[in-house]
Parts: sequence; structure tokens; C-alpha cells
Amino acid sequence: MTKLTDLTIRGALDGLAAKEFSAAELAEAHIQAMEAGRDLNAFITETPEIALERARESDNRRAKGDALGAMDGVPIAMKDLFCTEGVLTTAASHILDGFTPPYESTVSANLRSAGAVMLGKANLDEFAMGSANITSYYGPVKNPWKATDGKDAGKDLVPGGSSGGSAAAVSGGMAVAATGTDTGGSIRQPASFCGIVGLKPTYGRCSRWGVIAFASSLDQAGPMTKTVEDAAIMLGAMAGHDPKDSTSAPMAVPDFAAALSGDVKGLKIGIPKEYRMDGMDPEIQALWDQGVNWLKAAGCEIKDVSLPHTKYALATYYIVAPAECSANLARYDGVRYGLRIPGDSLDDMYMNTRGEGFGHEVQRRILIGTYALSSGYYDAYYIKAQKVRTLIANDFKAAFEDVDVILTPTAPTPAFALGEKQEDPVAMYLNDVFTVPTSLAGLPGISVPAGLSKSGLPLGLQLIGRAFDEETLLRAAHAVELAAAFNHKPGREG
Repeated sequence: MTKLTDLTIRGALDGLAAKEFSAAELAEAHIQAMEAGRDLNAFITETPEIALERARESDNRRAKGDALGAMDGVPIAMKDLFCTEGVLTTAASHILDGFTPPYESTVSANLRSAGAVMLGKANLDEFAMGSANITSYYGPVKNPWKATDGKDAGKDLVPGGSSGGSAAAVSGGMAVAATGTDTGGSIRQPASFCGIVGLKPTYGRCSRWGVIAFASSLDQAGPMTKTVEDAAIMLGAMAGHDPKDSTSAPMAVPDFAAALSGDVKGLKIGIPKEYRMDGMDPEIQALWDQGVNWLKAAGCEIKDVSLPHTKYALATYYIVAPAECSANLARYDGVRYGLRIPGDSLDDMYMNTRGEGFGHEVQRRILIGTYALSSGYYDAYYIKAQKVRTLIANDFKAAFEDVDVILTPTAPTPAFALGEKQEDPVAMYLNDVFTVPTSLAGLPGISVPAGLSKSGLPLGLQLIGRAFDEETLLRAAHAVELAAAFNHKPGREG
């Protein structure tokens, strides 16, 4: 029998249905794995008591023959950006010390209704700002993978960010699946670094209500799983219209898993020429070419497409996202909840609290955003960035008149060593070069593990779909997954 901590969502559901193990046994195995993997720092708060209670509830439903949810009894990690009623929620920031929400986010409530079992709250970059999971107040997360060769052999590696704790928990066998959030690549890039599947749905597919905001026009919750089928199952449980969120799309949730027919004959796959960048790592280029060949062999038609405004995407993102972050984070002032550092006046208290409560990366982005929104610069920077964002979205719209799915690399490199790019924010921001355009356009994107680098680290391929056409995206991703047959597991011996 497969080791319990190696199970996929589908494998766990099948095993539970066949009575090979109970939900409580499955939860207990993952609780033990979570405890054994504490050196990875993947969790900020562990909730074993809640996990076992919910697992027993699932076992009782099965015993009584009650209706079961789509993820009944499956142990998952919850990124600590989702508010969870009665459970500490920190956004990995000092400024939210002691914040225990009296309410539940819509996505975590949907997952609980589907029977999912919460193991704990996963670590992340502070307020989801980062590409390496090194900005957390609770310390960096370590990637379960180790390089077997090259300059980083034996070193601790970053798991990617901001959903690095979620990615490490799934990759390291501490959770069957996890929630993530993606603003500019924060599901897809860590999925690539950790050798798992990461799906950013269309903006509006999953409710943002109860998800601590970074950039409101970009943030989107999604699943981080071991397989494409698992991503389809979990997205179905997470998604749905929410009247509490004005950006939530009033659309029915299809049966995403039913879309995985294995047949992609006739699908048109676009290859954007602008993503073939000067100095691209030959390994990344070779993997991309391999992905093209896999899809061609599966019966897809390969077409070149142009996304001419791609070169402006990163600069546009790093005006829009910090501007929205500066507005969203204005609410953290020490008055109502979280950290409070006293001062001689109200202004002093504000400055002391925010100065001590926010880390350097969050402060940097607040300052950039405040500058971009300030008098005299709003038109020059923010309005111009929004216009370019529209042009980027129009590029995709034009491309999707000719193709069904676009194929690109997920990240420009494999995972790198902890601390390697820490002092160079621009080098860190470049990690999102392939993922940011999709986010600016509000489109769905998925990263699928497709191979290993020469240093033995996972590399992902990204597929991008039309808005609200996750079924076609998942079909194509499933074809890549079948062709890649990626079955490597991280080793922690090094």
C-alpha cells in the first residue's frame, strides 16, 4: 500500500472509500510528518487538535452513510493569509501579533464544507510580498529539495514565494494539498521550485473575502497539489460566487475533474516569442522545447503568438501592486487589533507600530506605492501603468483568438540558495518575469512539474488559458503531466 503521506487527493479519497484507512489515521500520519518536518519551517501555527476533530467527523459521516464532500477527510495546509475563525492568523507579519479572527474566509469555509481537514496555517512571505519565502517574521521556509550537484549542492534552498510554506508542506509530504494565493506568481513559482502542481484560477473564480489583501485587483486564491487531477478536485471545492466579495464572478462552478479526458487532439498551443529572452538558461529553454514536443506528440497544433507588451509587464506590476498594497496596509495602525507600540502622541503610536510591525520588504513596497499614488506622480506612474496593463490584457485577448492555451516556462531558474538574492530586490523581482503578465491580465495559469535541472532540482512548465476556461487549461496541463511522468521526490539527506 502507498505510504499515507505520499497519497494524492484522489488516492486519499479512494483509500477512504475502500476503508483501507480512516480519516483519523490519515490525519495522524500527516500530523507526525508535520512534526518531523519542523526544520523546514513550513507552518506558522499547527492545529493537530482541529485536524483530528474534523477527521473524526469525516469518519462519522462515512460510518453513517451521510453525504460526503468533494474532499472529505483530506488533510490540507492553509496559507496563513486566509482568516480562520478562532485560529491565529498572522500574514507572517509582526503587526498582526495575536490576531484571532472571529470569522472564516469564504475559501477556507468552502473547503471545510467539502470535508477537508486543516492541519495548520502555512508560512509565507510577509503579507505575500516576496518570491522566496524569506521575508516572513517567523523566519524563512526551507525547500524540501536539495541540489545534488553544482554550487548549491547540500545548501538549504528557498521554496519560492510567497506561498512557500504551502509548497514545502505538499512537496515534503506534510499535507496532501494546500491553499495558496497568487498575486504575481505566488502559487506557480513556488510550485515550480518544489516540484508540485500550482494553479492560479481566473481572477474572480475564488472569493477573496477573508483573505488578507495585498493587491486587490490581482490577488487570487488557488490550489497547490501533487497532480493536475488533484488541482481540478480542489479548485471545484474552493471556487464559487460569493456575494460578500464584489470581485467574485457570478458563474457556476463546472466539474473541473471531468475535463481531464486525456484527449487534447486539435488543441492549439501558443508559444509567445517574447518569452524567449536573451541569456535564458539553456536548461529552461530545453524544457520548454520538450514541452512543445510533448504537446505536438499528443495531437496539439503548435502556433507562434506575439505578446508585444510583455517587456513592460514587470515594471507595470511593480507600480500597480505596491500602490494597492500601500492603500490596503494603511489599516494596520495599532488602534484596533494586532501589534501596538505606544508613543507620545497618536502620530507617534502610528509610526512606532508600523515601523516595528512591518518588515523591510513590506516597508519598501508601501513606500514605492505611496510615491506612485502621490500628488504629481499619480498620472505619471499609476495611471500609465494601468493603461499598459490594459495593453497586456489585450495582447492575450488577441492571442487567444488563434490558440486555446499558451505554453511558457514557469520560472527563469530552479530554486536557489537561501540568502543568495536577499540583498538585491530587483534580482528577486525577476523571479516573476514569466508569471506576472498572466496575473495582470487576470487569466488562469498552472505550473506543472516537468523535469529536473542538472543539479537535480525540479523545473516547471506554465500553461495559460482563457478567462474562466480552466477546463481547457487543465486538459492541456494533464497532457503535459502524462508526458513528463514526473515522479521524483525530494531527498533531505544532503
